[in-house]
Amino acid sequence: MDKLILASNSPRRRQLLEMLGLDFEVILGSVEERIDPELDPEDLVMDLAMQKAADVFRMHKDRVVLGFDTMVYIDDEPLGKPKSSEDAVRMLKLLSGRTHTVVTGCAIITRKVSKSFCERTEVTFHAMTDGEIAGYVASGEPFDKAGAYAAQGLGAKYVRGIEGDFFTVMGLPVARLYHELQSLGFWPSI
Repeated sequence: MDKLILASNSPRRRQLLEMLGLDFEVILGSVEERIDPELDPEDLVMDLAMQKAADVFRMHKDRVVLGFDTMVYIDDEPLGKPKSSEDAVRMLKLLSGRTHTVVTGCAIITRKVSKSFCERTEVTFHAMTDGEIAGYVASGEPFDKAGAYAAQGLGAKYVRGIEGDFFTVMGLPVARLYHELQSLGFWPSI
């Protein structure tokens, strides 16, 4: 398989692709995301992932480009990355003691294929005190994460349960990506 392009600067996505033993490089595009408010959560993250992948593919048409986007939803409200400490506190208070949905969209683009798909996972948080929320926000971890937390980091201590693919919560549904790449002939069958 040719070297993949990861159209994402996420250290977690890089870590997961490395874990899979894939040969890839990170190339970022300059697309300004266009959010269509009419789209449901699944279609929105697939559309955003496709925008990112397509932007990079325009300059690298001989390669396989992977794009991703992750959103957290609670009460039908999308929670992206917090814009400030106050925004992170607001998000964590919304999530405290409740179940929310994490949706990760994936896009694969090659000369012959343009495909998107998504995975959805339910995450339940323990109730968090105001002090726990303030301490977690002060750690800095919430700021580049959708929903203001990292289930694989310090935020793990607040996760009571996960129903679905844990890696979807990290922003890259590993098993689904493996099977999609394999079905497209980009991963050797064993």
